[in-house]
Amino acid sequence: NTALTKRYIFERRFTNARRPCQRMYVFQYAADLSRYTSMAPHTSVGFVPTMGALHAGHLALIRRAVAAGDLATASIFVNPTQFNDPEDLRKYPRTPEADVSILAKAGCHAVLMPSVEEVYPAGGQSYEFSFGHLETVMEGAFRPGHFKGVAQVVARLLDMVRPQRLYMGQKDFQQTAIVAEMLRQLNSSTQLIVAETVRETDGLAMSSRNVRLSPEFRAAAPVIYQCLLDAKRLYPEMDAAAITARAMQKMESAGLRPEYFEIVDGRTLLPVGNPRQADFVVACTAAWAGDVRLIDNVVLRAAG
Repeated sequence: NTALTKRYIFERRFTNARRPCQRMYVFQYAADLSRYTSMAPHTSVGFVPTMGALHAGHLALIRRAVAAGDLATASIFVNPTQFNDPEDLRKYPRTPEADVSILAKAGCHAVLMPSVEEVYPAGGQSYEFSFGHLETVMEGAFRPGHFKGVAQVVARLLDMVRPQRLYMGQKDFQQTAIVAEMLRQLNSSTQLIVAETVRETDGLAMSSRNVRLSPEFRAAAPVIYQCLLDAKRLYPEMDAAAITARAMQKMESAGLRPEYFEIVDGRTLLPVGNPRQADFVVACTAAWAGDVRLIDNVVLRAAG
């Protein structure tokens, strides 16, 4: 149906001739996407929200949705409301043509690429969420207002896509906690699936921001993951304060500017000093590598 394609149709031919060709549709408007999903043979929609500049971590989420039998759907939308620094928004990498191409190769079925006006129409639905300390600790302390913007855009995209499953990466651990709480407050039936962080061969967490790293800081950035692995090795024999001090010093010695290194309860995000205080413990950190801010985390004790 050419009325549904809007801008592009990508066709991928499988090497196995017995399998049909797959088309990926790209939509600008949610109404067109809704008509497409209503006609698709799939019983569930799996959704991967992105801001573009895609990497292997995003594609792993798409492949997971495909493997689950979902109609694998992604969005590409650089959300202005979650940037507290206008310069960071201006510098955010935008590669829509390349993104669409690699999504098609990954087996994605449909992509929503809306305008700001489509996501935030005048007089449209707005949401009020209260996240308490979940949005004030760690990232929230350094990026005030960020998580309100995240919650607003995810809620709007869920309205537009209406998926049964929402796929997100663990790298943004605090964000997944915020989204889980948002879904609870909305009494949403959408299931949140959190996938393990995808890393470069040297351990650096894949991120759209990595392309902005200078060669010098790209070489230094893996120390972030090294510090997290140190924390996993040392915990619980060493207390959280000592692990934190050790990690901060190690990152500084490598030329980075760490903002925080926290060992927290994986459910509440509150600091955990005594290892016996929680059965789900995560080490989370953020550091500047030159003018690029990187975040990462490692689970120290998995939830039982």
